[in-house]
Amino acid sequence: MDDIISAVIQGVIQGFTEFLPVSSSGHLSVARHFMNVEDSGLLMSVVLHLGTLLAVFIAFAGRIFGMIKEFFLSIRDVFTGRFRWSEMNDDRRMMVMVILATLILVPFVLVKDWFTAVQEDNDIIFEGCAFIYTSIVLILSDACVKGHKTGKDMKIKDTVTVGLFQVVALFPGVSRSGSTISSGLFCGLTRETAAEFSFILGIPAILGSAVLEGKELLGTGFDADWVPFAVGAATAAVIGLIAIALVRVIVKHDKFKIFGIYTLILGIACIGAGIYENVTGTRLFLVM
Repeated sequence: MDDIISAVIQGVIQGFTEFLPVSSSGHLSVARHFMNVEDSGLLMSVVLHLGTLLAVFIAFAGRIFGMIKEFFLSIRDVFTGRFRWSEMNDDRRMMVMVILATLILVPFVLVKDWFTAVQEDNDIIFEGCAFIYTSIVLILSDACVKGHKTGKDMKIKDTVTVGLFQVVALFPGVSRSGSTISSGLFCGLTRETAAEFSFILGIPAILGSAVLEGKELLGTGFDADWVPFAVGAATAAVIGLIAIALVRVIVKHDKFKIFGIYTLILGIACIGAGIYENVTGTRLFLVM
């Protein structure tokens, strides 16, 4: 029963924080730090990522189907000489921009262990600093002038900017959705376009994380009760759908600073807790 409760808690955290601009990796790192569930962390991380991936596919089924269709039509047009950059429709341009932004991320994913090593140091001070960075980005994006660019207006420089912000989000505590939505707003995208592009851009990022973690997991071998993991994945998917709907509303009404304040407080609390643990040698709030 404790395993199922832990799975539900992690599923709720993953589902909300993968899409809310507060960092899923940072929250899961902090939660596991205090719940002492490191031993099952890798497998649980894989299934939680798959749960949130399902949420994205459900929420953006129409757009994703259109992009997949345009991907194959683009290949046809390239080989028949009919491809025109200036004549791309919304789905095709979105598809191209997602590919370009993902290509920027790929070289850094190959050295992802360098970014994520801070999760394994039994210290949450770095996560606290990353939360504060996320807070600054969110508050600045909420204050920037409203943009008017939609998907059909996106330029390569916009995609590069968003892609680089996504690279920084490899650090635990830096929100991927917060970074990519905020950078889209910095580039002049509309609130709705920035959010949609961020969520769809998350598909290869989430899938890539699950594949890399799954590959590492297969190399170690494992024997586990799959019930808690299934519960965690299902919880992450349902909560993820709720979170996506919530972010759409919040972005539209310029309320990102709410999450900026939250991550600022959380960052300060994590730094304080980390300093206390280092000084006293005692871990706080160990519940599992």
